[in-house]
Amino acid sequence: QHTEHSQNERCVADVLSLCLILLASSAKLLEELPQPPTITHQSPKDFIIDPRENIVIHCEAKGKPHPSFSWTRNGTHLDIDKDPKVLMKPRSGTLVLDISGGQRAEEYEGVYQCSAHNELGTAVSNSIILRQSRSPLWSKERISPIIAQKGQSLILRCRPPAGLPPPIIFWMDNNIQRLPQSRRVSQALNGDLFFSNILPEDSRSDYICYARFPHTQTIQQKQPISVRVLDNNPVDEREPVFMVPSESVSSAVVLRGEILEMECIADGLPTPAISWVKHNSEIPSGRASFLNFSKTLRITDVSEADAGEYRCIANNHHGSVHHTIRVTVNAAPYWISAPRNLVLAPGEMGIITCRAAGRPKPSIRWLMNGLPIENAPRDPSRSVEGDTLIFSEVQTGSSAVYQCNASNEYGYLLSNAFVNVLAEPPRVLTLPNTVYQVIMNKPALLECVTFGSPAPTITWFKDSMLEGNAYVFHENGTLEIHMSHPSNSGKYTCVARNSLSLSENHVYLQVKEPTRILRPPEYRVVQRSRDVVFECKAKHDPSLVPTMTWLKDDGELPDDERFRVDSDSLTITDVTESDAGTYTCIMNTTLDQDSASAQLTVVEALPTPAVIYEQPGAPTDLELTDLVARSVQLTWTPGEEHNSRIKKFLIQYEDALHQSGVWHNLTEVPGTKTTAHLKLSPYVHYSFRVLALNNVGFSRPSMPSRQYRTSPAAPDENPTEVKGHGTEHNNLVITWKQANGPGLEYKVMWRQQGIETYWTSVSVANVSKFVVSGTPTFVPYEVMVQALNDYGPGPKPGAVIGYSGEDFPSAAPGDVRVLVLNSTLAEVRWSPVPLESVRGRLQGYKVHYHCERSLHRHSSHYNKQSTEIFSPNKTSGKLPDLLPYSIYSLRVTAFNGRGEGPTSATQRFETPEGVPSAPSFFKVSTFDLDSLMLEWGPPYERNGRLTGYTFKYQTVNSKNDLGLLEELDLPSNQSSFTLHNLPHSTRYKFYISARTQRGAGPMLTEEAVTVLDRGTGHCDGLMMSLCLSVLPVAPAFGNVSSSMSKDGELISWQYWGPEKLLYVEYIIDKSDEDWHKEKVNGSQFHVLKGLKKGLAYKVRVVARESTHVSCSSSSSSSAMVSPQVDIATQGWFIGLMSAIALLILILLIICFIKRNKGGKYPVKEKEDAHGDPEIQPMKEDDITFGEYSDEDHKPLKGSRTPSGGTDKRDGSDDSLVDCGDSGDTEFSEDGSFIGQYSGKSDRDTTHDSSELLSPVNAMNSFV
Repeated sequence: QHTEHSQNERCVADVLSLCLILLASSAKLLEELPQPPTITHQSPKDFIIDPRENIVIHCEAKGKPHPSFSWTRNGTHLDIDKDPKVLMKPRSGTLVLDISGGQRAEEYEGVYQCSAHNELGTAVSNSIILRQSRSPLWSKERISPIIAQKGQSLILRCRPPAGLPPPIIFWMDNNIQRLPQSRRVSQALNGDLFFSNILPEDSRSDYICYARFPHTQTIQQKQPISVRVLDNNPVDEREPVFMVPSESVSSAVVLRGEILEMECIADGLPTPAISWVKHNSEIPSGRASFLNFSKTLRITDVSEADAGEYRCIANNHHGSVHHTIRVTVNAAPYWISAPRNLVLAPGEMGIITCRAAGRPKPSIRWLMNGLPIENAPRDPSRSVEGDTLIFSEVQTGSSAVYQCNASNEYGYLLSNAFVNVLAEPPRVLTLPNTVYQVIMNKPALLECVTFGSPAPTITWFKDSMLEGNAYVFHENGTLEIHMSHPSNSGKYTCVARNSLSLSENHVYLQVKEPTRILRPPEYRVVQRSRDVVFECKAKHDPSLVPTMTWLKDDGELPDDERFRVDSDSLTITDVTESDAGTYTCIMNTTLDQDSASAQLTVVEALPTPAVIYEQPGAPTDLELTDLVARSVQLTWTPGEEHNSRIKKFLIQYEDALHQSGVWHNLTEVPGTKTTAHLKLSPYVHYSFRVLALNNVGFSRPSMPSRQYRTSPAAPDENPTEVKGHGTEHNNLVITWKQANGPGLEYKVMWRQQGIETYWTSVSVANVSKFVVSGTPTFVPYEVMVQALNDYGPGPKPGAVIGYSGEDFPSAAPGDVRVLVLNSTLAEVRWSPVPLESVRGRLQGYKVHYHCERSLHRHSSHYNKQSTEIFSPNKTSGKLPDLLPYSIYSLRVTAFNGRGEGPTSATQRFETPEGVPSAPSFFKVSTFDLDSLMLEWGPPYERNGRLTGYTFKYQTVNSKNDLGLLEELDLPSNQSSFTLHNLPHSTRYKFYISARTQRGAGPMLTEEAVTVLDRGTGHCDGLMMSLCLSVLPVAPAFGNVSSSMSKDGELISWQYWGPEKLLYVEYIIDKSDEDWHKEKVNGSQFHVLKGLKKGLAYKVRVVARESTHVSCSSSSSSSAMVSPQVDIATQGWFIGLMSAIALLILILLIICFIKRNKGGKYPVKEKEDAHGDPEIQPMKEDDITFGEYSDEDHKPLKGSRTPSGGTDKRDGSDDSLVDCGDSGDTEFSEDGSFIGQYSGKSDRDTTHDSSELLSPVNAMNSFV
């Protein structure tokens, strides 16, 4: 942005320089040609003069031959030679009336009009009403003291003398101090002082009304008014009643463009609050302001839309009252199309239009050479049709100056426009052999400014006549090349032809390589006191001279020898904290530049504990000495440094007279000084304070010094921040920053740069801006603002340049074309608007585009309005983020500081199909024992017609290696698919994507594992049913087993989780001791050594990360278990079980015999009394892998929970103990397996399913 902005500034400067040269050439040429008179400067219509100064009435005109001047006064010819006090400046019509000899200014009052005439016609000025400013004395009157009861309303009348112009009113006391005003006490527009309710503190004898007359700089004062408030009766509160206006409805008439002021002041106790509303409309926020504590509504630059009913409402907690003001907006005449000069060749035709508006509608009256056109000599080539003059087949000698007068009851407009009949061969005003230089890929403008009568036609040549879309031929003769290439370099010839002759001119174009930074500076972090180097290498056109500039935080580099700039680098030695910031290198040539930036961060070299650094203590003992009118000496005592040297002192001041409580920075002094000589301004009540600064920060402020007051004086400086800019197309707003001082005024001066010789000035007060109306659109003005007061003027101000207001561009970009690059990107191209149609400073082009509809019935994206902004030198740009397969429309506008111009014709275009988005969902579920069902949804963004889906899958082994990739093409109307005949204990990775004709979109992936599952049905002993299931991929163990080795018990397993720390933990069965833990070194087996023979152990494998723990225990997911060695097939186990069965049979027989005998079995009695421990609910920690339930509906611990079940997490994942003991492997030292059998009651079934562990803690138990 910085680079482009600078290039734009350089381009504008070059164009302006060229334009100034061409304007000078044109002016010189026109001065040589015959031309009727044109009024260039005149005094205002209503001219109020200061009777103490000579009277100067301006009238300046130009023409060839140079015009002579004459004046009328009150409609009668003014014979200047008869009055020796009346002079006319040589070669000018300006009158100087010398009244320094005692003549009275009243003698010269009247209506003046100036005429400028030569042999081709007569131009006339406005009617200038000359009046003397008046500042009459206050009439003598005797004012009796006013006695009022507390709480009553009161009005102090001012009634100032009528002056010309009207005076400015303000109320002050005997000490020349303004009386404070508030919501309760305020000054009305007519100058009266209103009290909504009066209080005892309002008693005083010096209420004085002042009237200041601006032109004569005099102030008149009324006799003081004495007010005494009695407080001897109770005060009753009351609802509001309007004091001004007194009636319920009033009306106001205001002229367009002027200021509308309405006020409502109410009586009431407590003091009423005032608010404003407009009936059926809003009060214009940009032009409206609420003044005088909302009692006055002020609307500037009134327009017809401001007419209507306004209501002011006064309310307190006792009630409210309202007043309606009906506003009518009329208008003095204003131009819609002012008449323009017309240059014609003999036999040509042309028109002059004069269109004005106003309320009432103005009447149009034509004059020729100052006389009514009906009284002018008849001309058969001229006809009048209302507001239009039509000329056909004009002849030599038809030259004249025509005046258009548009008037209504509120004023008039008068404009001169000449018809100049010339026969002139064409002339090219552009300097011959001009060399234009431009950067490659930038537009080039080759000027061919011509003059001729008839107007010549322009043709451009380069080897041959130029034509085609690569060139733009502007109406003013300029040739524009959209994108400059080296092949465009060379000699160009422009030929100007009319019926009389032809003329040609040669210019040259040179296309240069752009400047580019190849190696920009990089971000640096450096320790304090170290060195740092920023590199910046660039390339440029060899014929251009480069300049490398470095900036720090967009400002110049510090003036410090530690900063060294080389041809392609910046070195900073002994870096300090203040060096931190953004460094920018700029490579400049005379045509363009490039820049790049990098950040520097400074850090401490080493921490330095022990020393505590703090802000310094506040300075003390402030003393003022050497007190003179405009300066004072301030001394102080520094506070404690707190281990950090004081770097400087900041001195601040408070102005108790104008801004009490606000402290301003005055000056700074080094930390080694404790005294400062302070320069002061007049009419300020000073108090000073001092702050100290060290490396930590500022201290607290010192206590304020005693107050020192400076006396009033003439301003010693003028207002600052003087600027000139336009807010409308026909005005210039001059602004400045106000200064302090009694009776301060500002003399505002302006003149059109290069056109006007004399300054126009006006004096204003209590404002910080002035609006000059009736200016041409976007022309430069010289502006000055000088301060003055009752003691004299300030120093002579310097002039600043400002521009009058811009108007909306009048033309739309032409030749708009759209090139669709792909489904989401298009390029739009246009022809630039003519320079004269910009009517301001062209800021760029806006492309407004939106999606009208999608070409696919499923899409819901439409009417998304977007705007792209392009720089003024661009004639093309790209539109990103378009919706594929859609219809778009776009319009292009040019814009300046005022706003956008008219839009181009609407262009429509279609975007092609794109790739679709990913399917809306993708899930894998169990279909049957050897099949998986895959389901998906269509993509949310189809971006075209779907042609199908691409489905891929492959296996993943325990080492995360991918198997052979299988691929299937599925139709677009399919949303599910089933894979059959899948092997168990296998992990799969699935991929799916949607396709259009443009290609496949992004893929969705899912992973699933087919495993052996214990199921949820009844399992017969240890011979569990094997079921195929699908699991989400999560940290998991499988194939956990144990065996004896020569070194100890060998534990082996499979683990499918990410890399974690693995541990094997073991504990003696049914003991309360802590788990013993041994770390595994990345393998999938481990040998436990040192186990005691004859004891049964529980063993588990644990995977641990910093965030969670996974254990080889039962969980809510189906545990992945490899088939174990079935002890039911071992011979020793069969024999043992047979013996147990035989013993149980014998016991049953004995028990049966006993029951038949009516006796009780002792064991039965014990069971009845205490319950069978074998069927008591067991703790989860007591369940081993060998458990089974004798209840058919009871799921095994470690089997997959039913679909209706919920997982419950117990405890923290960070604790290894939280993995639990359930399902742990139990074995004896000799490696034999022990199967434990236990039953659970029905009431435990639900409890068990609700407290299953999270899948994260999945553990496979073994015995």
